[in-house]
Amino acid sequence: MTHVRSNLSDAPVSRVDEKDFFKEATLKLCSSLDLERALHQCLLYVRRFMPAGQMGFQIYHPDTGVVEMVAHATSRSGRAVSTKIALSRAGRRQVEHNRLERIRLIDRLGDDPVTGPVADRLKAWDLSAVVMDLVLEKTMLGIFSVFNDGHHKFTPPQVHLLSLLAKPCAIALTNSLRFRELKNLKELLVDDNRYFQDELHRMTGEKVVGAGKGLGHVMEMVRQVAPLESPVLLLGETGTGKEVIANAIHNLSLRKGGPFIRVNCGAIPGSLLDSELFGYEKGAFTGAVSRKRGRIERAQGGTLFLDEIGELPAEAQVRLLRVLQEKEIDRVGGSETIGVNIRIIAATHRDLEKMMAAKMFRADLYFRLQVFPILIPPLRDRKTDIPDLVRYFIVKKSREMKRHQIPELSKDAMKRLLTYHWPGNIRELENAVERSLILDRTGCLNFLEIGLASEQTSRMPPTDFFSRTGIQALDQVMADHIRKVLEQCNGRVEGEKGAARILEIHPSTLRKRMKKLHIPFGRKIRYNDMIQKTGGEL
Repeated sequence: MTHVRSNLSDAPVSRVDEKDFFKEATLKLCSSLDLERALHQCLLYVRRFMPAGQMGFQIYHPDTGVVEMVAHATSRSGRAVSTKIALSRAGRRQVEHNRLERIRLIDRLGDDPVTGPVADRLKAWDLSAVVMDLVLEKTMLGIFSVFNDGHHKFTPPQVHLLSLLAKPCAIALTNSLRFRELKNLKELLVDDNRYFQDELHRMTGEKVVGAGKGLGHVMEMVRQVAPLESPVLLLGETGTGKEVIANAIHNLSLRKGGPFIRVNCGAIPGSLLDSELFGYEKGAFTGAVSRKRGRIERAQGGTLFLDEIGELPAEAQVRLLRVLQEKEIDRVGGSETIGVNIRIIAATHRDLEKMMAAKMFRADLYFRLQVFPILIPPLRDRKTDIPDLVRYFIVKKSREMKRHQIPELSKDAMKRLLTYHWPGNIRELENAVERSLILDRTGCLNFLEIGLASEQTSRMPPTDFFSRTGIQALDQVMADHIRKVLEQCNGRVEGEKGAARILEIHPSTLRKRMKKLHIPFGRKIRYNDMIQKTGGEL
């Protein structure tokens, strides 16, 4: 029991049970993560036993010598603040070197070198206060101060009661500061996500060039499917702008406020694909020092764009099928099933039906993705869009190069661009514009290199060119060489007598390249027999 006096007179009142006081005051301090609300509730309780008029939490920043008020409460309300007050040299010396007592009773705040600047801000020069250093695990977190009501002084028993709250106050302060930090980090993440989505939207184009001309039919299909949740399969040659169309679908959908996560299935090694797509738990494998969310989880509430879906390994195809069917995933090394709310847009330049027939792509996954296929035409089939695309890329690249004057096209430039067959599609056109901006400094773009290439090859189909010159395509040369080595190794890929050892290449890399070149392999294949059955061709 502690004997205290009334906050209205010096007459003694009933003794206060210290355990009850500690329990009730602690409950008030922990009643809310908003420190100002908890502080107000605590003040209303404490002032029943002593002349407490105000309470506050302050943090001291030793690197700058600044006291920061983070919460303040009166009998009317509590408020969160972030008021920073610089201490004098004497005040800093007292805080940093002369803190012999963790709990101090200051008779007049205006006379103290530490509390004086705070009293100036609060206009509380003549008030007295109990000031406590808040220490947790030998680390000073801040200061808890209780000001009197301006009429009655604190008695030693009342100071003792307040001293019981040192640990609860320290815990309440550190919890609140961490909560505020988490809120700030969340706001930063939301802001960063908004910024990166805007940047992605800017990079992929604020509008789809050709939407009213060569891509009119494609954009009509985009507008039909965008508001729905159905998967979309984008088909077309490399460089036709499949990512731009995918981004357009996302921006026209109800998920436009969510993330748009792109995954290039052909750029991630097979050994890392599972962990990149589905994430992993801490300790799942060597180097997994913490839990990591995969890209599927990061697309939660938004759109997952799987580019080059034809490059996806068989194991990952099975797991992706589960995402489409069950809307759930398991992290690598995890036992918890995680529900996902995403929309999947896939894209490929490969013939998935042929791959499906060759058992290189799962039929069930193909039919799941092929709910709404959109074929994007190559640039040679939509040449009416070339003038608009050229103008768009000239402006875009000129700005990136910090060119103040936008160059014009020479008289024959557009004719040269329209007669070229553009095997690389829009990506090749964009690179051609950038190359011309680098080469042409006269303010007039000529695209002479396009003309030279056009005269030699644009009128001649690639197969005719190779047959007339006797030159083979690089993929054909590579495929022939791999087949010859496999023939010598009797179809074996790995091991001392395997093709990978002879070719000085990792077995998984060789298998991936063989898949791309449509060269079969596996234990069930007898390579020599196949060569005989096919007359030497595979």
